[in-house]
Amino acid sequence: MEQARILVVDDELVIRESLGGWLKRDGYHVDTVSSGEKTLELLKYNSFDVILLDIQMDGMSGMDVLAHVKEEYPDIDVIMITAFGSIPSAVAAMKSHAFDYLLKPFDPDELGVLIKKIMDHRARKKENIFLKEEYEQQTRFESMIGQSRPMQEIFGLINDIKDSDATVLITGETGSGKGLAAKAIHSNSRSKDGPFVCVNCGAIPKHIMESELFGHRKGAFTDAKENRKGRLELANGGTLFLDEIGEISMRMQIDLLQVLEDKIFYKVGGTQPIIADFRVIAATNADLTQAIQNRTFREDLFYRLNVIAFAMPNLRERREDIPLLAQHFLVQFTQEVNRGVERISREAMDELMLYEWPGNVRELSNAIERAVVVCKTRTITPFDLPIGSSLEDKLSQRYYSLNDMERQHIHKILDQCGWNISKSATILGIDRSTLYSKIKRYELISPRV
Repeated sequence: MEQARILVVDDELVIRESLGGWLKRDGYHVDTVSSGEKTLELLKYNSFDVILLDIQMDGMSGMDVLAHVKEEYPDIDVIMITAFGSIPSAVAAMKSHAFDYLLKPFDPDELGVLIKKIMDHRARKKENIFLKEEYEQQTRFESMIGQSRPMQEIFGLINDIKDSDATVLITGETGSGKGLAAKAIHSNSRSKDGPFVCVNCGAIPKHIMESELFGHRKGAFTDAKENRKGRLELANGGTLFLDEIGEISMRMQIDLLQVLEDKIFYKVGGTQPIIADFRVIAATNADLTQAIQNRTFREDLFYRLNVIAFAMPNLRERREDIPLLAQHFLVQFTQEVNRGVERISREAMDELMLYEWPGNVRELSNAIERAVVVCKTRTITPFDLPIGSSLEDKLSQRYYSLNDMERQHIHKILDQCGWNISKSATILGIDRSTLYSKIKRYELISPRV
């Protein structure tokens, strides 16, 4: 194990020598300084695990040093040294995030136990960080999250094709994360430093699709008032992502197939060939084999795109990922809207797990965002979720306690009264102190917070 480094800060020589001697005998590396100013100078060029810091010192006080250490070096644990008469100061130090305090005169055994406690705590903290990183490596791939077997298989496939420039076809329901998968493929490919250009084939009107993809020369048509690069040219050296490829017209299918086969294209109104130096990833929620039978999608284009193909699983097929995704969205949206929501109740999580999610991960994201915005407590309950049963049905279900109903009723009255405590208490038939107690008990949050 790496030897722990401890710094003793005290303006009394006898204190520095006694503490330093005991700690060295216990096998720690120890430095000592006599003032707060020297401490700050030493910290610029040295790292420590623990600082033993006297509260009462001439010049810069221990509390000032503590504030600086916690601001600049938050990973260092600080033990405050204090006399019996300065215990209130030690308590204040604890509130300022000191780890503990040590009373004069010192007991060597007490000091040894305290340092060991700190080192054990630091070891567990490092282990937890390591385990968290290991867990995140297993459940996250770029912006995709999942611990389920279907998602792990997709993570593995994306890693397997990182050295290939073959075209990729991603299928799956709307909201299942096809776009995130495309970005992950690009980010792990040889062209990751190039652009990632997305074309939503279903959102671009058919009459301007040719110009959008290939670009145009000035004067090529009435509104072509200047030369313009198309998405294919903008994707040079990177990845062209054709989302909702099933929506593209038959004419554009022929043009796109020509590009994929010849690796060149022309701008609208242009005569100079442009090299198609990009990788193509396509995605669709449509059944392209059925579209081929219906003669709305070209079979030869399908086979050109379908070199590497996989389907994104819908959320119903990966329910074990729902808690992981819900927690991710909770953290994301509480930070975005600066709300004090901290957790999802067991009942709410049960409802998330039971719901069918026709809109997949995108619908789950929207549901958590809505819950964070409307939640009046620090805990999301089923009442905050825009899914499942109606509010009346939820109120009638047996697993919702009287406390749940009281919580909802109180925050409804508070909202109606603009959080006027006196008025709300009168309507509820309780006094102000009781209402304050219930607000604290149910962790109700004012909209102004």
